[in-house]
Parts: sequence; structure tokens; C-alpha cells
Amino acid sequence: MVLAVVAVTNIPLTQFITKTPRLLAARTKAGPRAEKRPSQKLIMGLIGLSSVATYIVAGLDHQFHWSNVPPWLAITGDLLVALGMGMVYWVFKENVFASATVEIATDQKVITTGPYAIVRHLMYASVTVYVIGMPLALASYWGLLASILTVLGLVWRVFDEEGMLASGLPGYREYCASVRWRLVPGAF
Repeated sequence: MVLAVVAVTNIPLTQFITKTPRLLAARTKAGPRAEKRPSQKLIMGLIGLSSVATYIVAGLDHQFHWSNVPPWLAITGDLLVALGMGMVYWVFKENVFASATVEIATDQKVITTGPYAIVRHLMYASVTVYVIGMPLALASYWGLLASILTVLGLVWRVFDEEGMLASGLPGYREYCASVRWRLVPGAF
């Protein structure tokens, strides 16, 4: 089921990215090697490893029957995966500066509309929903533990990125003062 959810949700996302040249250019260079700052290279390397570990652990969990995830929770995981992908689509519609690397584009401005009026890092919030949903959709509690490492990596990335944006993107400090929440409204 999860493969169908990922496939179906990726279709509109891929179509939108390919029709938005700025976004396409910003999303095609990704991963630790694409990052310019050493801290982000490290963070992205760790996020990549923990993401891969989630799938490996979930596969081992399935093979050796470590978890007994009820069907309703696996379906909830599918829904979280779809929600996370929908949120990513919303990010791209609202923010064509949504680069896969931590950088400031020449003509970049602070986006304060739509979901960015509620949380400052909607992309990372979207990925968090996705990475929590994925191991549940794969019926793996142990995979969920591995995905928590990915979430912790995203939180580290948020803090590191905010320091760079505050020092280099005009208006970002004011934006942080007006939008309190980084990822989860009312919590963080």
C-alpha cells in the first residue's frame, strides 16, 4: 500500500517541480556533497544514514517479525506519508526558494504567507510527518525508532540553518520574532 501512496503523491509534486524552473534548479542539487557548509555536510550525511537505516530496520523487522503493528496503525502511517507529501507540495507552491541545500539565493526574500505565517520550517515539518508515517506504513515499530534519528537530524539542521539565515537574509530576524514556531505550532 505504501508504494502506491508514495507513487500517487509524487505525480503532482514531480509535475509541479518540472514546470517551475527555479524550483527544479534548487531541488536537483541535494545531499551532503551539495552542501557548502561543513556543518550541513555532516548533518545531511547523518540524516541520510538514519533515513536508510529506517528502511533497512523496517525490512529486517518484516523478515523476522519483531513488531506486531495493527492494520489501522499501518493505514495511519500511509495517511501520514500522504499528508507529508501533500505538505511538501504546499511548500513548493508557496516558496520557490525551497532549495535542497542550505543557501541564500541572490534574489531570495523571506516568505511569510500561507503556512509560513504559522511555522518557519514547513519543509522540515513535512519531512517529519513523512518519516514518522513511513515506518508505521511499513508496519515497523523498530523502523520508527530509526526514523526518530532522522527527526533529530532535522531539528539540528533547523537550528544551524536559522543561524545562517538570521545573519544573511534581510528580514529573517524580524520574521522569527513574528512567527514563533519552527516546526510544530504550539510545541516547537
